[in-house]
Amino acid sequence: MDSDDPIFRLRERPGLKLGIMGGAFDPIHIAHLVTADEALLQFDLDEMLFMPAGNPPHKTRDLAPAEFRHLLVAVATASHPRFLVSPYEIDRKQVGYTVETLEYLAGVLSHDAALFFVTGADAVLDILTWKDPAGVLELCTLIAATRPGYDLSRLSGVLDKLGPGLAGSGPEARVKLMEVPALAISSSMIRERLASGKAVRYLVPDSVAQLIEKAGFYSSPSLGTGVNGPCCP
Repeated sequence: MDSDDPIFRLRERPGLKLGIMGGAFDPIHIAHLVTADEALLQFDLDEMLFMPAGNPPHKTRDLAPAEFRHLLVAVATASHPRFLVSPYEIDRKQVGYTVETLEYLAGVLSHDAALFFVTGADAVLDILTWKDPAGVLELCTLIAATRPGYDLSRLSGVLDKLGPGLAGSGPEARVKLMEVPALAISSSMIRERLASGKAVRYLVPDSVAQLIEKAGFYSSPSLGTGVNGPCCP
């Protein structure tokens, strides 16, 4: 393990409650940060680990370079004392699945560490398309972030298909809902605005906006459309 990876510093902490935010972060924006901070508070987590995806399994468009997306996340989270950024998924240089990342973390961290994977409610509704979704729920509590009024009526039916037997409880016990008003903002919205020359001030941190302007990665329409989500299963 790379000694510069913050996971290295967390592995000896007993009883760690670790939040994990994965995704393309293409680019990271205010809603990602608000969601991560709200999860820290609502679920009494010790740290929030951002893990930018290197090669997401559900990629349907070209992404900005992985190293650049990692840099954006690093500058966006630098001022928060409990936000950490890991290059683990980028360094793997292969398609990354949530269950594999969780297995890695469970194997590295203290045996009594508790993992909380933060993702969008829309992604949870698609959990049956993830690799080994039951395994994901064995390894972590899933925090499904949603905006107020979002229709989650299908969620119980989706989770029922995974069946009972997760540590003595059904799948629904391992999925927690968290409303976040800022989730009306999305990476796809940011890309589309940048591709059409519109401002993104106050939608992304100033440091992120400055790096995007200098790099020019999102000025092409080819990077301005496509599927968006706060994580990649």
